[in-house]
Amino acid sequence: MFNLFKNRIKKDKPQEPDPVPSTPPKPKRQPKQPKPKPTAKELATKKGQPYISVLAMELSPDNIGIGAFELDWNEIFIAKLLNAGYKGTSEEEIVDQWFTDICRNVVMETYEQYEANSPRPVSGVQRKDIGDGRTEVS
Repeated sequence: MFNLFKNRIKKDKPQEPDPVPSTPPKPKRQPKQPKPKPTAKELATKKGQPYISVLAMELSPDNIGIGAFELDWNEIFIAKLLNAGYKGTSEEEIVDQWFTDICRNVVMETYEQYEANSPRPVSGVQRKDIGDGRTEVS
């Protein structure tokens, strides 16, 4: 209760104006914002190197065999593809041809490896085990 009375007296008193400072206040320093680190693409471009990266991959929830890749590249990569013989009316078309070739090469390499590890009999030749360590070939 005493505090309530004390607060009321303070409110009733005329407030004195704040004394004027003798020197103007110094402006507050803005903290230095760190420079953003250059991305891998920016570094490669600065060095004059080709750059390609997979940004995202999406798969169909109904069929995992259907999907898409989101790629990012620099102009140096496009120039390298053009020098290698890829053609197209847009950068996306040129990169799509290159990516298709990469996927085709992966499939072919996998198929060749499968064929090398899974020998099949020569077509038209049939073997039949007739017992006693003997085989009939026809």
